[in-house]
Amino acid sequence: MITAIVLISAAADSIPETAQAIADIEGVDEVYSCAGEVDLIASVRVAAHEDLADLIPAKIGKVPGVLNTDTHIAFRSYSRKDTEAAFSIGDE
Repeated sequence: MITAIVLISAAADSIPETAQAIADIEGVDEVYSCAGEVDLIASVRVAAHEDLADLIPAKIGKVPGVLNTDTHIAFRSYSRKDTEAAFSIGDE
């Protein structure tokens, strides 16, 4: 499974509608509205790199209100939750 983080610039007057439309796309796990240089951040998961081309420019990029996207592919995931779970194996 390939995880990508998509930074999205959106039209200010349609951020809630744009975010919901993106969240409804298959392959999109979560969409966050945020303050800062970008308006929305989407977490996406796909089976293959080629699927990113179908998802990001062809679907997310075509959502009304999306002005620009910047995609970052994740290499590895780090999480305190995962670390704690690994150390608790066999504690039952």
